[in-house]
Amino acid sequence: MGKGFFNVPIAINEPVKSYAPGSTEREAVLAAYKEMWNSKIDVPLYINGKDVTTGNTKTMSAPHDHQHVVGSYHLAEKSHVEDAIATALEARKTWSQLPWEHRAGIFLKAAELIAGPYRAKINAATMIAQSKTVHQAEIDAACELIDFLRFNVQFMTDIYHEQPESTSDAWNRLEYRPLEGFTYAVTPFNFTAIAGNLPACMALMGNVVVWKPSDSQIFSAKVIMDVFKEAGVPAGVINVVFGDPVMITDTVMDSPDFSGLHFTGSTYIFKELWKKIGNNIHNYKTYPRIVGETGGKDFIIAHKSANPIQVATAITRGAFEFQGQKCSAASRAYIPSNLWETVKARVIEDVKSFKMGSPEDLNNFITAVIHEGSFDKLAKYIDQAKQDTDAEIIVGGNYDKSKGYFIEPTVIVTKNAKYATMCTELFGPVITIYVYDEEAYSETLKLVDSTSEYALTGAVLATDRYAIDEATKTLQNSAGNFYINDKPTGAVVGQQPFGGARASGTNDKAGSALNLLRWVSPRMIKETFVTPTDYRYPFLG
Repeated sequence: MGKGFFNVPIAINEPVKSYAPGSTEREAVLAAYKEMWNSKIDVPLYINGKDVTTGNTKTMSAPHDHQHVVGSYHLAEKSHVEDAIATALEARKTWSQLPWEHRAGIFLKAAELIAGPYRAKINAATMIAQSKTVHQAEIDAACELIDFLRFNVQFMTDIYHEQPESTSDAWNRLEYRPLEGFTYAVTPFNFTAIAGNLPACMALMGNVVVWKPSDSQIFSAKVIMDVFKEAGVPAGVINVVFGDPVMITDTVMDSPDFSGLHFTGSTYIFKELWKKIGNNIHNYKTYPRIVGETGGKDFIIAHKSANPIQVATAITRGAFEFQGQKCSAASRAYIPSNLWETVKARVIEDVKSFKMGSPEDLNNFITAVIHEGSFDKLAKYIDQAKQDTDAEIIVGGNYDKSKGYFIEPTVIVTKNAKYATMCTELFGPVITIYVYDEEAYSETLKLVDSTSEYALTGAVLATDRYAIDEATKTLQNSAGNFYINDKPTGAVVGQQPFGGARASGTNDKAGSALNLLRWVSPRMIKETFVTPTDYRYPFLG
C-alpha cells in the first residue's frame, strides 16, 4: 500500500489465493469447513451491540445437502425492528460526529481481519451457506469484500478532498454529512461481499444501519458481523434483523426517520419497495435515497471474426460459474453461423467435463443452486424446452434434488430469438443460444438491445475493430458493465465499478465513489472574512 490523502493507505486489490493441492490455504479452508459443518451455530439478532434471541427460530441447511442442519437463526418480531431503529438513531448522535479517520480505521481493520485470521472461516461459511466452490468463495467472501472495505476508505478520502474554490475574502467548504435519520440495507444470498458492503459503506460515511440479510445467507452473514464487532464497529451503528421481510420492511419504512435504502435483489421486490417509499413520502423528514442493483438477462454476442474457442470459454465460464447465480451471469448468447459448429463442439466438451457435487470436494466445478424454489423454477423451464419444437437441449438437462438442489449445466439452442429462456431471467446454470446468419450482425445487435427489459452486463467477442465499435455504440444502453473479448462476469472493485440501468437498477456503481456519494448530504459552508456593513452597491452612486 502507498499513501493517499491525509496519509490514508491507498487501496490495492487483494491477491486471489490458489488453493492448489498442498497449499496452506487449502488445508486451512477444508479444516474450517469441517468444523463449521458440524458446528450447529445459533445466530441471534444483533441490536445495540448485543446478541438478541427470540426463541422463534428457523434452521439453516446447505443447498448441496439440504437434510444436514448446520445451525439456526432467530426471527425478529416488530418490537425488535423498532428497537433496532431506535438504537440506530441513538447511535447516530455520536457516530455521525466521529472524525472520519476513526471510521476509516475500523473498516480498514475489518479488511485486515478478513485477509488474515477470518479468511478461511468466511470462505468456508460461504461454501456451506451458498454452495460456492472454494475459488468462487475466495474471489467473493475474501477478496471482493476486502477490496470493498479498503477501496471505500480511499473513495471516502477522495470525496472529502473535493472542495469548492475559495477567494481571499471568503472560505468555501463542503461538509459531507451523513443522511439525517437511519438507512436500511437489504442484501442478497449470492455474494457475501455484497452482503458486507451494503451496510458497511453506508456506515463508513457516518450513517447508521438496519440490515436484513437474505434468509439463505445468514450463516455467512454471522461471520461478517463477527468481523465488524472485532473491528470495533460501535453498538447501534449496524443492527441485524432476520425474519418476515414484509413486516421488517413495513416497520422500517413506516418510520419518519427512514432516509435511505441500499438494495440488491430481485427487480420485482425493488419496484415494490420503491412504491412503498412513494406511498409513504409525505411521512418522511427527508427524501429517502434509493439505490438498487437488481436483475439481469446478460448476453454474449460473437461476431463472425471472433475466435470460436474464446467464445466457447466465455460461455462456459460466464454462464456456469457459481451455477449461473451471479447477477452478471451470461444467460443468452448470439453466435454467428460460421462459428457455430466449432463453438458448439467445444461448449459440449467443456460442460461434459464439469464435475458436480459438494464444494468440500475441491475437484468440483459445479455445486447446487440456492434452494428448492430456484430448483423447481429451473426444472420447469428445462422440461418445457424438452417439449418445445423451437428449442433443443444440446447438453445437460438433468436435475436431482434428492440430496441437494443439483441442476446440470444446461445449454438450450433455439430457432426463436424471442424464445422464453432468451427473455426471462432464470438465475441458474441455463444458457440459451440463438444462431444468427453471419451476415446479419447489425440486425442481431438491435435484437440484443430490444429483447430484454434488463441492462446489467453484456459482452462482445470479435477481432474486427469496426464490429467492436458498432456493438459498443448500438448496445450503449443495453449493459451498465460491457465487456470486449471477455465473459460478462468478474467485475473487480476499483477496476470495473458494477451496476446496470433499465430494470437492472439505479446504476450507482458499487465499488466506486459514485455509490458513496449517495450516502452523504453535503452542506455548503461559506465563511466571509470581512463582512459588509452597508447595503449600498457602487452602482447606486
